[in-house]
Amino acid sequence: MVLDLLKAKIHCATVTEANLHYMGSITIDEDLMDAAGILPNEHVHVVNNNNGERIETYVIPGPRKSGCICLNGAAARKFQVGDIVIIMCYAGFTPEEAKAHKPAVVFPDENNLLVK
Repeated sequence: MVLDLLKAKIHCATVTEANLHYMGSITIDEDLMDAAGILPNEHVHVVNNNNGERIETYVIPGPRKSGCICLNGAAARKFQVGDIVIIMCYAGFTPEEAKAHKPAVVFPDENNLLVK
């Protein structure tokens, strides 16, 4: 049996851009991706704390230390600059692995930069 558990979460990041004319995805500052252990093209769930919208998409790395959180394509209709989001990804674990698993949780500052 494989259990789907939270692998990583970027908690309460601020949307910096919404680009309707880009082909899908979410662009995330690569420093945040590294801190959370999220890989390029990884499947993520994105929750908008401002309006309750939820989407699934894949990740594109953004410039390091840019604080970039950009919703691209159709998602730009559901997220606006300034919205607060939670970005989550999941992974499959055996029951034994699940017992010891601790998800990575990243809390960026108000500029979406890593807090030291």
